[in-house]
Amino acid sequence: MIEAVALGKSYGEIRALCGVSFRVDPGEVVGYLGPNGAGKSTTVKILTGLQQATSGNARIDGFDLATHPVEAKRRLGLVPESGALYESLTPVEYLNFVGELHEIESVERRSRIQQQLESLQLSPDDWHRRMTGFSKGMRQRVLIAAALLHDPKVLLFDEPLNGLDVQGMVRVKEIIAEQAERGCTILYCSHLLDVVERICSRILILAKGKICIDGSLAEIQAGYPGRTLEQIFQELTAEGPSTERPESQEFVAGSPQPGNAR
Repeated sequence: MIEAVALGKSYGEIRALCGVSFRVDPGEVVGYLGPNGAGKSTTVKILTGLQQATSGNARIDGFDLATHPVEAKRRLGLVPESGALYESLTPVEYLNFVGELHEIESVERRSRIQQQLESLQLSPDDWHRRMTGFSKGMRQRVLIAAALLHDPKVLLFDEPLNGLDVQGMVRVKEIIAEQAERGCTILYCSHLLDVVERICSRILILAKGKICIDGSLAEIQAGYPGRTLEQIFQELTAEGPSTERPESQEFVAGSPQPGNAR
């Protein structure tokens, strides 16, 4: 379960989030939409413990990120929009490192690494090749494998289809459905509205740091007869300058994050 309760975040006089509240239950795939600067990335950083909220609370599977960050992060898998890899490692070496961070026993770790790489259709010829020459799509497959390796109860996807070919996109969408079916809680951030329409059971739209709509696609469209999700999105988010502070810092997926003492 993901719980955001009256989340606020300010950067000096700039308010990036203004009392954002929502809940995602086990088995739900919730789309989190908003224009650039709406506060999506800030929300994700708070939910993953990369930033602290100025006000409000965020909980992962019942654990407050402010008071129990390690327990919350143990239950969380993140596919970041701009995550970095240790490219001097091979996929197997990198995933072995991630598995050790999550304290997965060695035999089980090897089994899970093989399972994830096969599931994400990375060629076995590339499993033991250093990632310096990998394409964006190949690196993305490894990032997703790292997020799934410890069998998390909660998954946050931030533009997970970046760089993937058609086969890769189809497979990732299948994995999301499989994870939801087993009871995983999933928050899916994307600008690809057509994908969100197909895979999400519920949609949140964020504008100027506030949630302006929350419901299923059918419920949302019932309130805007004859309009597509794209048209509704444009109407709700059309005005106002960016409020979210640009963030250029990358982090390495699977590595310990601030506040995560291991």
